[in-house]
Amino acid sequence: MAAETGQGLWDFALRLYGAPGVGEACLLLQDESGVDVPVLLFSAWLAKNSVALSPTEVARIDGLAAGWRNEVIEPLRAVRRRLKSGPHPAPTQETETLRNSVKAVELSSEKIELAVLEAEGQALITADGSTGDAAGNLRNVVMFFRGAEPDGRTATALAAIENALSAL
Repeated sequence: MAAETGQGLWDFALRLYGAPGVGEACLLLQDESGVDVPVLLFSAWLAKNSVALSPTEVARIDGLAAGWRNEVIEPLRAVRRRLKSGPHPAPTQETETLRNSVKAVELSSEKIELAVLEAEGQALITADGSTGDAAGNLRNVVMFFRGAEPDGRTATALAAIENALSAL
């Protein structure tokens, strides 16, 4: 079965992330609940393709991305964020140029993660015979990374992403 959206995961992720309120919601989930945004966007892509991700599947999928995220993406993110206010000589015009370069490399590293996830997702789309609740994918991802039920802010962020997803 081909992807219902007719889009690869990268193009889908850019579209969803760019929808009103979604970028902010994703960053809130990342910063407050430890959510890996590429895994979250991947789960939304699968939901759009009617493929459910169980909590066990979310853990397995995270295992595919965890090493890359921990050793490449997160250190790049930490450097980018640190350059916003220091260390000396930052922040300057020159260090802002460097920060923007690091941001581009961070985005490229997330694109690589999404490519790995897309390959796995294509296999799931092809093999899927489940009748599970694909609408629960986003919640399952948040629960996995958060390790707890969503609180009010988390639930609001999830709702913003779910609303944008239903409009795609």
